[in-house]
Amino acid sequence: MINSSLTQLGAALRTKKISSVELTQSYLDRIARMNPELNAYITLNPEISLAQARAADARLANGNADPLTGIPVAQKDIFCAKGWLTTCGSKMLHNFVSPYDAHVITQFNNAGAVNLGKTNMDEFAMGSSNETSHYGTVKNPWDVSRVPGGSSGGTAAAVAARLCAAATGTDTGGSIRQPAALCGISGLKPTYGVVSRYGMIAFASSLDQAGPMGRSAEDLALLLNTMAGFDERDSTSLQREKEDYARDLNKPLNGLRIGLPKEFFAEGLSGDVAKAVEAAIAEYRKLGAIIVDISLPNTKLSIPVYYVLAPAEASSNLSRFDGVRYGYRAPEYGDLADMYEKSRAQGFGAEVKRRIMIGTYVLSHGYYDAYYLQAQKIRRLIAQDFTDAYKQCDVIMGPTSPSTAFKLGEKGDDPVQMYLSDIYTIAVNLAGLPGMSIPCGFGANDMPVGLQIIGNYFDEARMLNVAHQYQLATDWHGRAPQL
Repeated sequence: MINSSLTQLGAALRTKKISSVELTQSYLDRIARMNPELNAYITLNPEISLAQARAADARLANGNADPLTGIPVAQKDIFCAKGWLTTCGSKMLHNFVSPYDAHVITQFNNAGAVNLGKTNMDEFAMGSSNETSHYGTVKNPWDVSRVPGGSSGGTAAAVAARLCAAATGTDTGGSIRQPAALCGISGLKPTYGVVSRYGMIAFASSLDQAGPMGRSAEDLALLLNTMAGFDERDSTSLQREKEDYARDLNKPLNGLRIGLPKEFFAEGLSGDVAKAVEAAIAEYRKLGAIIVDISLPNTKLSIPVYYVLAPAEASSNLSRFDGVRYGYRAPEYGDLADMYEKSRAQGFGAEVKRRIMIGTYVLSHGYYDAYYLQAQKIRRLIAQDFTDAYKQCDVIMGPTSPSTAFKLGEKGDDPVQMYLSDIYTIAVNLAGLPGMSIPCGFGANDMPVGLQIIGNYFDEARMLNVAHQYQLATDWHGRAPQL
């Protein structure tokens, strides 16, 4: 059953070929065997998971099941879940048990899905390799000496290793798409505002977006159907009519205009990744698509812009972790100011401290206009590049990451090289556009390569159609690591 799609699992549950309790227990057993090496999960609570599975079985017996009822789904540990330890991969929240559910968690609970556990992640979602987690590095299931990507690396590794049926992630600068590419799975970042951020621990509020991660585009459509929806508790949540993201999956691609940005195929892209992506583009030609050369001239500025804006927002968002109300508090201190300083010094890791310092600097008097304000202006230009491009094409394609998964520790001493691994994904977040990554082959050392598909605003259904038609014609998404 572990290689079944969500549709197949749902059918098996409804026809009583397997119960949700049996399915959940099989995943828990597999996690018990494999997680000690992969470190994909931070928290498991079999008692809660099996209780949800029993409730799902009762719902299935009553005949009022949703498509995800009874299906075990892993949740990135950035989502607050009532009664669950919610750490955000940090020492700062090592003892925080959430008293409420994030909107995303509520949506899955309402659908009758089973929460299988909380997946590992870079501390406060700050990282591209899942090496900054307080709970240890996650290993890539295809090669445990390599990174799974980040910050949703635990989720990507869990899906790739079949330690869950599907899972959730979050994407601030590529943190769904990049680990999806490096682990050979499918992942989608929706248009900003489509999925509520309520109860999702904030990193950079104008960039963060939750999204689904699974084996295939078809699975992502079912997951997004559950996750999306207006939430009045989130001021950035968009009030739109509910839509079925699976509605266009089977449409042919004849006449589809695919834009290839020249900036995505320039210096810095490794040859093995380029070869796999070019082969995928050739497959799309066979499916009837038309290839259009386009330009996104401000792409090169996306990383400097991102690493001004994201740390600025992080320095503000992380100010709430002060040792007073919840989370880590230094065991010894003098006065209140000393408690603040020691709690934050001891509770935050090196990468988080680096970004807080950068963010505080660019927001400080005398530097705000020179850095933060300029970055906001360039952000507008980056978004305009995409607007102009969509006058010539329907979707944009290119590599998700400039290379396949690199070795653990390889880039830990060079933050700039680490940041460059998100060169093709960050602009999508700055513009608020939807983007996804799907497997399109293997590169050096037999590691997965991801194809990135970028859509216009609210064009998730078309993107999923484009991805699904490719997956019907190829089997890259069906490959799994030998564990």
